[in-house]
Amino acid sequence: MPMYLHELSYDELIALLVQDGLRPAHGITLWSALQHRAVTELSTCTHFLPPLRRWLDSHVGTKDGHTLDVLSVAAHVPSEDGLTQKFLLRLHDGQEIETVVMGYKGRHTACISTQAGCAMGCVFCATGQMGFVRHLRPGEIVAQVQHARRILAERGERLRNLVLMGMGEPLHNYDSVMKAMDLISDTRGANIGPSKISISTVGVVPGILRLAEEERPYNLAVSLHGSTEAERAALIPANQRWPLADLIAACRTYNDKTGRRIFFAWTLIAGVNDTPEHARRVATLLQGLDAHVNLIPLNETAGYLGREGTESAAEVFSGIVQASGIPCTIRQRRGIDVAAGCGQLRAEKKRRVSAAAA
Repeated sequence: MPMYLHELSYDELIALLVQDGLRPAHGITLWSALQHRAVTELSTCTHFLPPLRRWLDSHVGTKDGHTLDVLSVAAHVPSEDGLTQKFLLRLHDGQEIETVVMGYKGRHTACISTQAGCAMGCVFCATGQMGFVRHLRPGEIVAQVQHARRILAERGERLRNLVLMGMGEPLHNYDSVMKAMDLISDTRGANIGPSKISISTVGVVPGILRLAEEERPYNLAVSLHGSTEAERAALIPANQRWPLADLIAACRTYNDKTGRRIFFAWTLIAGVNDTPEHARRVATLLQGLDAHVNLIPLNETAGYLGREGTESAAEVFSGIVQASGIPCTIRQRRGIDVAAGCGQLRAEKKRRVSAAAA
């Protein structure tokens, strides 16, 4: 049965080649090329021994053969400051997703998509406004990470952090996401440590509880945005399925089972959720949790009329939350000028597309 090689684990890839009569060493060599070195053209791997070369020629890229997940670049949009690069990547079936590479002092972070579109429908999010198309396979998620690694390697830099905050709801595509993260965090491959990987969710309660039960080692980020049931439901339709009370209970369970801190995202929308009273309710809601609040000024989109909160409102909000004993940070923004910020990804070709990549 044909397989996508980028979504096979170390042991699975070796077993596949052994099944076809090759020695395990050939599987180790191929794994290193795919997952550690992020090679896109296996024909360039002159160190491959003849048995592996013959296997590749007859089993990969042929009709009904195995497939590599190497995504083509439909568009490349760099920000004015040069710190952010947004890539429109084309999947094998023609669907397109967006991946963002962000530079900070001493580190680089990739923002990865887990679905084409999103079913959660958050009103201020461009991905939610476009609706759900399909889940990404593990290999398609891995391929985005490998693309980011190659881009940075060309400049002598390396990918340090990974955030699953691109298009889609990661916990709605749980199994594929976890398989992909297992591959990416494998020390024999990309070797991005679990502590450097953050998985974001709008509050898919079953997924949070499953993360807790399985004691997954990744960071958890929960999009909150509202401190009452009505307030949150107006911004996040998924709150009707997984009410705020159930979400907070699941977060307490997660804290208790894993001992891990939860990062809560709060998008500041002027006149909607950015007042001192909102801040006090957030502080009350999260009391007793091992929590950290990240404040994000709204990144405006064409499909939502809300406006970003002011800097002064953010500072007051942050001060109130911190005074309650809960750490709170006003998050640094990246790529707003090219619609690469949180909530702006929509898989569209934007202005200033790189001619070389188009």
